[in-house]
Amino acid sequence: MEKKIKQTWQFNTTPEQVWEYLTNPELIELWLMKTNFKPEKGAKFQFTFQAKPEAQYHGVVECEVLEITPFSKLSYSWNGSTLDKSRSYNSVVTWTLTRTENGTELQLSHDGFNVLEDILTHSNGWNSCLTKMENLIKQQK
Repeated sequence: MEKKIKQTWQFNTTPEQVWEYLTNPELIELWLMKTNFKPEKGAKFQFTFQAKPEAQYHGVVECEVLEITPFSKLSYSWNGSTLDKSRSYNSVVTWTLTRTENGTELQLSHDGFNVLEDILTHSNGWNSCLTKMENLIKQQK
């Protein structure tokens, strides 16, 4: 079973602008979750959300910046659990930005899942979040 989510998005803007949406906590909160992210290798941070009563996941994701190369690569751990704490996941999110003729290609890799349900849920979540990011960037033009 593939334990990784891989998605590629195209943005008609610079890698610098896309980078801002990946590293500025105020912008991250507009498309992903509330966070105390710091763009520094080794920085520990959290993503938090209000879990709905029917939610599968606990409302806190513990993270640490593993790699950061401005405007081209960002990687961090992504550790969380189900709401009832019966299952946890320890995974890694990696963002890779590549300048293209028409703007920026953004690649997402989220690796380290062991349960198909977690892969599907997170894949759908990333699609939703990145669509929000895409719309926010388009509104800035």
